[in-house]
Amino acid sequence: MTFSDAVKTCFRKYVTFSGRASRVEYWFFFLFVVIWSALAGIIDWQFFTQVTQTQVGDTTTTTATSNGPTQSIVALIVFLPHLSVAWRRMHDSGRSGLYALFPLLLVLGALAILVFGIGLASTFGHSGAHQLDILFTRATLLIVIPTLIILVLSPLLMLWWLTRPSQPGTNKYGPNPHEVTS
Repeated sequence: MTFSDAVKTCFRKYVTFSGRASRVEYWFFFLFVVIWSALAGIIDWQFFTQVTQTQVGDTTTTTATSNGPTQSIVALIVFLPHLSVAWRRMHDSGRSGLYALFPLLLVLGALAILVFGIGLASTFGHSGAHQLDILFTRATLLIVIPTLIILVLSPLLMLWWLTRPSQPGTNKYGPNPHEVTS
């Protein structure tokens, strides 16, 4: 499968979450997404960046800001095909497509833990109970540190799964894409 074949296939199967996708198909489409995101970033930087200068005393501060409209549009266009090809890639390696959502679920869980932990810590901080405050701060760290470690390791696990070879023959998600003649 060539680069253009992979991109065409992924856009043709825009929201197809059944079947299997080969490693080449997934990684060529991933490369396509990276290239187009970079190009969109350059367009945003070139045409949609606002530069402001602020002077306070002898110090001049220059700030460049952009809402990134082009990158947002590109992200919306490629989100579903990228999710569906990752889903099919998981199928190809013999895993449920739900594993493609694993990093997103971990991020949402970590945010919930952090918000919940910070909210409770601030509640204890205002209660005046110094010993409880110290105890809760330590308990929060015992939850937050493993959560951050999992957040760091989950992309590596996802990368591992996406690089696994195809299961030979037909699995419960369909025939091996390398063995199917078009």
